[in-house]
Amino acid sequence: MIIVYTPAGQEPEQYDARSLMVSEASIVARTIDQKWGEVKAGLPDEDLDAMRAIVWVLKKRHAPTLRFGDFDPGVDEMVTRFDKTEIEEWVDGAFGVMSADPEVTAEQVAHALREVPGAAADPEHAAAYIEKSRAKAEGKDPEPEPEQADAPARTRSAKRTSSGSAASTSGSSPTS
Repeated sequence: MIIVYTPAGQEPEQYDARSLMVSEASIVARTIDQKWGEVKAGLPDEDLDAMRAIVWVLKKRHAPTLRFGDFDPGVDEMVTRFDKTEIEEWVDGAFGVMSADPEVTAEQVAHALREVPGAAADPEHAAAYIEKSRAKAEGKDPEPEPEQADAPARTRSAKRTSSGSAASTSGSSPTS
């Protein structure tokens, strides 16, 4: 889950909740007096306390003296978005319904997923993945994805904590 923090008049910053270490997750949980499972469950519903605490802990990686009380974003400055892995799992699950119910068509699944790109940290990837999955489900050969020679390999533990829309797999930047 990606938390997009857009301070007033500034560029959006993306913080990947999956990049937290166990010790950091414990700090988040203690800070807002919730179990980690409750914190995670609150993210899709944009729980303000959960988002604030996670962003604060991730910001502390590069600003160790930042106090929780000093990080007080506006209620409309943070939203959550699904990362690429979560989008792919969501889309794969949706198209998987076709194997359980032969009455369901790829067109129907794609139509049901039409709002998914708006919930994604990378809407272009989400739309392309839905279309690729649709083509595959319809038995069409989807166009191969272009190879990016200098693009880093994507991993589940990639850290995306930087401003802008480009994803970073560098664990050294709190803003991607």
